[in-house]
Amino acid sequence: MDNKSKEERSLNMAAVKNKNTDIEIMLRKALWREGFRYRISNKLPGRPDIVFPGKKVAVFCDGCFWHGCPKCGEIPKQNREFWLKKITANMERDKRVNEQLTALGWKVLRYWGCEIQHEPAEVVSDIKQQLKKLNEKS
Repeated sequence: MDNKSKEERSLNMAAVKNKNTDIEIMLRKALWREGFRYRISNKLPGRPDIVFPGKKVAVFCDGCFWHGCPKCGEIPKQNREFWLKKITANMERDKRVNEQLTALGWKVLRYWGCEIQHEPAEVVSDIKQQLKKLNEKS
């Protein structure tokens, strides 16, 4: 059971960062160490966390709770209906953003926070493979 009042919980949730999160920084540092150069400021739909403009690749670091990770994203028991609606809306928005970016000619890569935290080398390797495939096509 939640030991915080509704007002305290609301303040806590409002304080959650949506830019420069731990998982974003972890992935960016790992990519930088491998020699990848990227952009983080952009005006693309959905505001991707990492962008490779020359290759038109957009990378999203999706928090497990907020985006509904099938492995570890749990919906709280308290106020369950609200959170289910919120997380479902986030997932639907993610799909729309993917479609918008794809229509603009961008390759979209999404990684769960748990993947970035526990398997950063695999995530970097996957990004490297995706960029390599695009190099071969050009």
